[in-house]
Amino acid sequence: MASDMLVNHREKAYALLKADADKILKLIKVQMENLTMPQCPLYEEVLDTQMFGLSREIDFAVRLGLVEDTEGKSLLETLEQELSVLHEASLKK
Repeated sequence: MASDMLVNHREKAYALLKADADKILKLIKVQMENLTMPQCPLYEEVLDTQMFGLSREIDFAVRLGLVEDTEGKSLLETLEQELSVLHEASLKK
């Protein structure tokens, strides 16, 4: 039963981190579409702050043993790639 509970906590932890990553992506999409250009310091500050916060969440989950280090790094890398695609697309507008 304890191992089932640990698996459940790990799944929940990863799902919460993924949801936070998705929120960042959505926030940046909205900001790029409606507010500012990617070259704007405000855009960069929001992005840096959000990414730093997510990386701290991931570090905490890794230290608790709820998320594997490789999973956390993969989540951040995937988000960074998605944001890069968005950035490139905005430059082509």
